[in-house]
Amino acid sequence: MNPSTAFATVLVDELLRGGVQDVVLSPGSRSTPVALAFAKEVDAGRIHLHVRIDERTAGFLAIGLAKVSRRPVAVLTTSGTAVANLLPAVVEASYSHVPLILLTADRPPELRGVGANQTINQVGIFGDYVRSVVDVGVPEARAGQNDYWRSTVSYALALASGQSGASGPVHLNLPMREPLVPDDSRDWLEPLDGRANGEAWTEVHRLPADSSAVTTLPARTLMIVGDCLPAEGKAAALMAEEHGWPVISEPSGNAARGPNAVTTGGWLLGVPQFWNRLKPEHLMVVGRPTVSRAVLGAMHDEQVEVSAVASEGVWPDPARRVRRVFPSLPSNDGRHVPDVEWLDAWRTAESIARKHVDAVLDESPSAEQHLVRALHAGLPADALLFAGSSLPIRHLFLSSRARDGVTVVANRGAAGIDGTTSAAVGAAMAWQRDGGGAAVALLGDLTFLHDSNALSIPEDERPHLAVVVLNNDGGGIFELLEPSSSVSRPTFEKLFGTPQGTDLAALCGAHRIPHTRVTDASELLSATLDPRERMQVVEVRADRTETAKTHRLMREAVEAVETG
Repeated sequence: MNPSTAFATVLVDELLRGGVQDVVLSPGSRSTPVALAFAKEVDAGRIHLHVRIDERTAGFLAIGLAKVSRRPVAVLTTSGTAVANLLPAVVEASYSHVPLILLTADRPPELRGVGANQTINQVGIFGDYVRSVVDVGVPEARAGQNDYWRSTVSYALALASGQSGASGPVHLNLPMREPLVPDDSRDWLEPLDGRANGEAWTEVHRLPADSSAVTTLPARTLMIVGDCLPAEGKAAALMAEEHGWPVISEPSGNAARGPNAVTTGGWLLGVPQFWNRLKPEHLMVVGRPTVSRAVLGAMHDEQVEVSAVASEGVWPDPARRVRRVFPSLPSNDGRHVPDVEWLDAWRTAESIARKHVDAVLDESPSAEQHLVRALHAGLPADALLFAGSSLPIRHLFLSSRARDGVTVVANRGAAGIDGTTSAAVGAAMAWQRDGGGAAVALLGDLTFLHDSNALSIPEDERPHLAVVVLNNDGGGIFELLEPSSSVSRPTFEKLFGTPQGTDLAALCGAHRIPHTRVTDASELLSATLDPRERMQVVEVRADRTETAKTHRLMREAVEAVETG
């Protein structure tokens, strides 16, 4: 057995022992030994292997798989710029705490820095965005290699999974010499076995979260839930209900459920009269708020104490005002007495604001916000909704009503539009493999175009996923921002509006992905939930200026109620 084959066999076996069930691979020559080792495990039924021709797509597909399965996912590339194409996904995974194992094949040291083909400096290419980088070393036929290889993989998995800190991506750089394909021999100078009974080489047992987080918290506490694991958001909603706290949740916080949910919080917090009237004594922040300026503004109020829950060991503190950090949701000491009158005032404000927001949307049936509200309300209770950045996730936050059942996930680590369709595909795969139901991605047209390579999917890998594209022919988010009113319209369109005029039906047709164009909420739901289709694209044409107008009318409606 040649060294590259021996190394690849051990590497892959230890990854699987450590919990890896999904591998995303982009084709290449230098990665051949590892690719063939993974292929053997597919034949044995031990892993799911996904092949993508674009490394950026591969990285984000892995994010979606890991985000929903909560298992580390391995990504394999060849050497050179293939590695560089993983950077956007690595950044997102770092800030989202998504466990990825980056396996990047490389040339051996003697071929680096001498002009060898497809050779770049790969060690350290991801900077501080990885939890660790290991240049594993060229496999050699000498004693002790099996122990070294297996312990290295175990260490990488522990770091990626958050067993010794915040979870996130880990980079294993894999230089290999030729031959890169197996020979006829299976002999090696020492056994290549792992631990008995399929156990991992090294098991890391993380201490449980500090249960000393038992304290008395102010009765007038407002729960803020940002992007977090769905289970964390649901637990936060339950805690808020038990303590008598109102809760404002971003879509991927999954806490906009129950009687204390304030779904119009993004509007109400932006009204000074409301904030001054019902200002809390204390904010309990769970997850990472990223969607609303009004929520971040509340965290800046010097009269309000701020606590944060940091299950990953890091916490959001853009205002630099967090006083207390809990490793998990704190338990109550039994002396907590809810402020029922204050909570009722929040509930009343939510009821009135919700009525006025809904009235605006009812009168705007073609507005993006109306369509998003209808889509969210009409999804079945076991559905997964992957929300794109920019406008889609803000529409969900500012327009949707409270509801149970639908789980929302999003790439909010760096909040970019990179790889969103790929991530949604991965999330849908993991969701439905674990028994989940319908999966929907809600994207803008620029986000969709930015990741059009995600449509290159083998038919046997296509999940049941409806990709809903709000096509307003450009960057609709900028219609809500300062440039829309501060520069001339031609300049705005060229620099910010960026209309593309792309025929999405033709694009989908080129990839043999079914495409449907709809015009209203009823058609949208019917097409999105069509059980006959696996992966499909549902396009909704929208007007950017109407979106901006509807946004203004919703804000003005809430302001009018609060200011009398």
